[in-house]
Formats: sequence, C-alpha cells, structure tokens
Amino acid sequence: MPVFARYSIVLTHGEGPYVYDSEGKKYIDFLAGIAVNVLGHAHPKLVAAVAEQAGKIIHCSNLYYTEGQAMLAKSLATASGLDKVFIGNSGAEANEGAIKLARKYGKAIHPDKVQIITAEHSFHGRTLATLTATAQPKYQHGYEPLPGGFDYVPFNDIAALEAAMSDKTCAVMLEPIQGEGGVNMPDQDYFIKVRALCDRYGALLILDEIQTGIGRTGKMFAYEHYGIKPDIVTLAKGLAGGVPIGAFIASNKVASAFGPGDHGSTFGGNPLACAAANAVINSIQEEKLINNAQVIGEYLIAQLNALKEKYPALISEVRGKGLMAGAKLTIPGREIVNSCMNQGAIINCTAGDVLRFVPPLNITKGHVDEMTAILEKTLAAVQL
Repeated sequence: MPVFARYSIVLTHGEGPYVYDSEGKKYIDFLAGIAVNVLGHAHPKLVAAVAEQAGKIIHCSNLYYTEGQAMLAKSLATASGLDKVFIGNSGAEANEGAIKLARKYGKAIHPDKVQIITAEHSFHGRTLATLTATAQPKYQHGYEPLPGGFDYVPFNDIAALEAAMSDKTCAVMLEPIQGEGGVNMPDQDYFIKVRALCDRYGALLILDEIQTGIGRTGKMFAYEHYGIKPDIVTLAKGLAGGVPIGAFIASNKVASAFGPGDHGSTFGGNPLACAAANAVINSIQEEKLINNAQVIGEYLIAQLNALKEKYPALISEVRGKGLMAGAKLTIPGREIVNSCMNQGAIINCTAGDVLRFVPPLNITKGHVDEMTAILEKTLAAVQL
C-alpha cells in the first residue's frame, strides 16, 4: 500500500549500531527502527533467544500458560511497581487496551465517567481509538467520524488540563516526553501536578511509554524522572528489540475492571516475542545499558548543543533526556536527513523541523562522534 514515503535504499543486514544496504554501503544507525532496536542489530543474546525459542514452540494461544510469558509479566510488574500485565503485538494495541481498560473502570464508577484527555502534538497510534487520542489533525483527516469522548489540551499546560477535567474524566493519557510531536519536554513538576489532578477527580493517569520506556531516557520508565507512578503504563517499541510486541501494565485496582472475555489477542504474548523481550530485559540489566543511556545521552546532547552554538542560524534548540534527543531546526529537516543518509548516517526528522536521535542503548561516545561529524558536515554545507 502507498502509505510510506520510503528512502531509495534497501537495507539487508546489520551489526551493532550499523546497518548495510544492498550495495554494501554502511550506515551508522541513530534511528534504530524508530527507538526499537535497543540492543542494536544482530545482538548475540537476542539472536540466540529467538532461534532457541523458534526451535521449541512459536505459538500456542493464550488458552494455556507459558513460562516465558509469566517471566516477562513478572519482570514488567516488578520494574513498574504495578501489578497486572497484558501483552499484545504493538504500541497501538497497547494504547487501545489501556483506553478500553480506563473506560471499563470509569463506567463501573458512573455511566458518564468516560472522558479521556490527551495532549496536543501527541502520538498514540493508528487504530481509530488511538488515532483519535493522537491530537494531531493531520493523522485524523479522512477517517471521520472518530470515536467520541476524547478532549485535547496543550502539553505541559497544567491550567488547561485542570480546566478540562471534571468528575466525568475517566483518564488523562500523556507521553512523558512527546516523541513524534518533536521531542517535547515537560516542566519537572508538570507530572506531579497531573498526578494530583487525576487523584482529585478520580481519574486514571495513563502514561504512554512506547517510545520513552525500556531504558531509553536513562531510567527503565521515563516517569521515574518525575517522581510519580501512573495507574496504567503502555510499552512497545524497544521491549523485544525488534520483534513485534506491546504491553500495558496496571494496578490491581484498575485491572480488576477486566474479567474473562473483556479483552484478548490471538498473537499477544506468544512464546517467540516473550523470549525476545526476556532476552532484551536481561541484556539491559547485565550490560548496564540504562546507565549507558544516561551517560552517553548526556554526551550526545552536549555534542548537539555544541553544534547549536556553532550553527545558531540552523539549530534553535536541543532537547531530550538520555538517548532520546531532538534538535529543532530553523529550516525543514528532510534534506538534512537525506544528506546525512547519503554520507552514511541514519537519523530522522519529526514534526517537520526537529531532528530526532534514538540510537541503540549500547552505543559509545565514538559512535556519537561518528554521527555528529557527519551531521556537522551537512550543516556546514547548508550554511554555505
């Protein structure tokens, strides 16, 4: 289907933070499948886990227990401080499930407690419900009528959120850092105030950690930076290092709104995906990649800020946390991305003018230097 504006290269394989195309050209990958390949490419432990599981059992349906699924659920519940886990196949599914759970929970309190508030410039998925939650008209156009019960407020505007909330609010759904919206950062106390408002109105706080979770920001979950805990958290992208998976985690109180038959997934939590996710979580812990994301992330942002100082006419702001960084440009970013790719660096532009960097969590300072050298060469050529 003609839904992707693809680049004119064919990627064939990868190793570590590098990928190669069909012509044998090598690229340093600072997009990582859009924050997915957290261990890079062809990580030996991930490869071994998938191969071993494929030789045992790939799928058996959720009518039965499997050990890998139980291990993954326990790991996620323990890491999040929440209690119950549902495993699906994608981020959109995870957010769709979270929305369903919130509605079910709200209606048990009062039939009119159905409002879900999300933020402008958010991105929550491509299904009809998650598309509606995504408060960007460009993604919604042509799919009307959209599901009802969603309202939008500016991100990082606590007064606007308070004005929109009432006893009819069943949930507030936010990204700890907006990814597709342009790596938009909240004030340090914003989520503390959001948590307090949700508590005041008996509303659930859903945090979409699909892009920010699994160590990306220098914490297992980005909400740990803000000293709060959500009622529901959603995950996908980096969770299985490239094998499709999604999950939402909830407290016992909230999860009890679901009963048998209220939600499900044919492929969700299959043994292959769970084996991959368990390998990723184990590798992140054994290789201390969360700390690496923090340390190398600080270095990456420092190097981007150095480029901002050198090219102030092109870069107006650098923002981010850990290995999720953005450089806001004063010009459209597509040609910058194209030029970097031609020179052997894969980066991304989101929101039209924000260069986004979401590399594997196991990169080094040398890899950052390699990428920023290519970016600097591109910026220098543009400034001329």
